[in-house]
Amino acid sequence: MNIEEIQQLIQKTIDEIGKVFVTEDQSLIKKILCGFLAGGHILFEDNPGLGKTLLVKILAKTTGCEWKRIQFTPDLMPSDILGTKIWKGTSLGFELEKGPVFTNFLLADEINRAMPKSQSALLEAMEERQVSIEGTTHVLKPPFIVMATQNPIEMEGTYPLPEAQMDRFMMKLSLGYLKSEEKECQVLKRRIMWQKDDPTADIQSVITMEQILKIQGQVEKVYVDDNVLMYITRIIRKTREDSGVKIGASPRGGLALLKLSRAKALIDGRDYVIPDDVKFIAVDALAHRIILHVEHILEGKTPEAIVKNILKNVEVPKSYRRDKAGGF
Repeated sequence: MNIEEIQQLIQKTIDEIGKVFVTEDQSLIKKILCGFLAGGHILFEDNPGLGKTLLVKILAKTTGCEWKRIQFTPDLMPSDILGTKIWKGTSLGFELEKGPVFTNFLLADEINRAMPKSQSALLEAMEERQVSIEGTTHVLKPPFIVMATQNPIEMEGTYPLPEAQMDRFMMKLSLGYLKSEEKECQVLKRRIMWQKDDPTADIQSVITMEQILKIQGQVEKVYVDDNVLMYITRIIRKTREDSGVKIGASPRGGLALLKLSRAKALIDGRDYVIPDDVKFIAVDALAHRIILHVEHILEGKTPEAIVKNILKNVEVPKSYRRDKAGGF
């Protein structure tokens, strides 16, 4: 699979998602695909009713992957996520009843409504792509990606995600309200056209699971110049040096930014990373990993603003492509 074929498949996927999901531009969909092709998990944090769940379902259907949904609630148990062994009279023994985590796309809806014990059940799956059930390890089939949603304004009955789990999300995205009247009116027009609230049942996949795995493998072959690597390193280190930051981005954050930048280059039809790829995804990859001092939070500072300020002040490398163009 060469780079032109990859770009065509990705653009076809973006166009297919755009036929159903209304957005201001393609940048949001591109960021989601960056996370998916980089093999990372994504957290959507936004106000209710903006289409977070719908977008995840559309992506799963468009890419032809199996998907399952978990509605996180305070009484959710780890076994409801992972599964458990139950007695089978026919075989006179215990057999594994697999939970919804055994899928390609796991939609963790309102993940912050579950208790920490249930939230932590996802940690091994997210990091190791495997789960342990009653002492037995089960490997999850690739591709495996967790797409979680949470509403920031509903505080009652919610449990904030621990820092360790937040760090395992490769990126955190926010959809936001549509700025254009025409775009918001288009949502209503499409609802009339569909004649139902959920159009995902009619969506056809435009890319196969085998093609996705091949493209994910090609992401690892995207060239990254030493100057770009140093650029990423300086951005990561600057997040720890800001006076308002209590805890900055970890080395895992740097690896996430590297993987996402390579995926962005591939989406744009390049086999090498440029600084603009890093800038495109930096806020979404790093902001949720930064913890501010309380006094700075009260002053109105945000991790997003800190990352944006770092991008303005870190010198951009002038050289970032090898002398001879590469290729797959």
